[in-house]
Amino acid sequence: MSPFYCSILLLSLLPHLPTAQDQPAHSRFEYKYSFKRPHVTLPDGTLPFWDKYGDAIASPDEVRLVPSLKLHSGSMWTIHNASFPHWEVEVSFRIAGHGRQGAEGLALWYTKEPGRLGPVYGSADFWDGVGIIFDTYDKDHKDNNPAILIVGNNGELSYDHASDGSSQALGSCMYDFRNTIRPFRAKIRYYRRTLRVSVFKGLSPSNDVFELCAEVQNMVIPSSGYFGISAATGIIADDHDVLSFLTYSLSRTWQESPVSQIPDSEKEKFEKEFEEFQKELDKNIQDFQKEHPKQDDDAFESEGQRELDMILGGQNRVLEELKVLKGRLSMTVEEQKRFRVNLSGSAANETTTVKKEQVEDKLKDAVNGIRELLVKVQELKGNIVKVAEKAKDLHPSPSSNFTEDFSMIKKNLQSLVKTSGSTHNLPCPTSTDHSSCLTSGIFITFLLLQIICSVFYLLFSKKDCGTKKVY
Repeated sequence: MSPFYCSILLLSLLPHLPTAQDQPAHSRFEYKYSFKRPHVTLPDGTLPFWDKYGDAIASPDEVRLVPSLKLHSGSMWTIHNASFPHWEVEVSFRIAGHGRQGAEGLALWYTKEPGRLGPVYGSADFWDGVGIIFDTYDKDHKDNNPAILIVGNNGELSYDHASDGSSQALGSCMYDFRNTIRPFRAKIRYYRRTLRVSVFKGLSPSNDVFELCAEVQNMVIPSSGYFGISAATGIIADDHDVLSFLTYSLSRTWQESPVSQIPDSEKEKFEKEFEEFQKELDKNIQDFQKEHPKQDDDAFESEGQRELDMILGGQNRVLEELKVLKGRLSMTVEEQKRFRVNLSGSAANETTTVKKEQVEDKLKDAVNGIRELLVKVQELKGNIVKVAEKAKDLHPSPSSNFTEDFSMIKKNLQSLVKTSGSTHNLPCPTSTDHSSCLTSGIFITFLLLQIICSVFYLLFSKKDCGTKKVY
């Protein structure tokens, strides 16, 4: 093919290609015209913003328009009227049943008045709007089902059941949406008099890839209407379940969005409120200026003055630190003076301190000697206790052992006498304070008395042992 024919072909296709102006820039989710699993119904079982008719049954996960029963129909319609001119609906449903051929089918509606119940797939005939029909029953026996059809009506035409609506369809495509593994998804968009139906085939990993099924241009529908979805069964029964119905309002700019359009009454009200607020603001500004008159520029400090203030503040902090340091130095000088006075006083009393140190040394020696005597006495007491324990276990004639223990006691006494003699030679320190000194004579007298008492105790314990053996 020559380049000339290629260029002519491209030019012929340009009018049919979508431009950037045809694509909406703003999309707003309309919750009052939508529902989605798993919260289709409220906890009390009601379906918010929607009305059910016929055999429709709502549950938290789905809405069953028609159960698998013959000659049944059901529908559901929005309560509020949709006032946005451009919209997009994404619906997810499942049609399942036994057999190769399906029941009547399912239809999605946008009409001027709600259809409720009727002979056209569960909705009323002679509707004013558009219906997207998902037909599953082949009445004309042309093997052109399942099919998706776009049928418009101005309220004066009756639906042609004999031809499955093919004679009235503005656009259609064949697609098998019955008994699918996953729920079937379709997207219907009406924007700038163009109605486009797209289906999701599920062949792409992306979750938002739809393929065009049918498109109708220059289509005029009511500027406001009700959304609905209905289904019906004939001599064959299928389950018709709707899992989600998501509605979006479309606009190319924010100014075209229905949210930005304010009624004239509310606009006048807002303008009056704005004028009152502006007057009050001007009055408050004038009152503030009167209470706080504007000062001259000289009253405000310059950058040079600000830097000088920072330098002055730093010098003041340095001066305060120097004052603190001066106070600490004066305290150290006073401490040195006090220390010198104490040293001079200690040099004058050096002789008296030496004598006191000698007396303290002698007292320490005497105390140490007394401690040693106490230790010896404790050892002697322990030996006496051991002798008493041995005397209890002796036989009737333990003279040899008794003499040995007595000689050991004698040796211990002699050693004590020697130690006491060595301690007796130490002179008692002379001190002006009232203190007592223990002499060796008193200590030896006390020791002899203790020995006599211990000997009497041993003799008495020996007699007791003898009496016990008699008995």
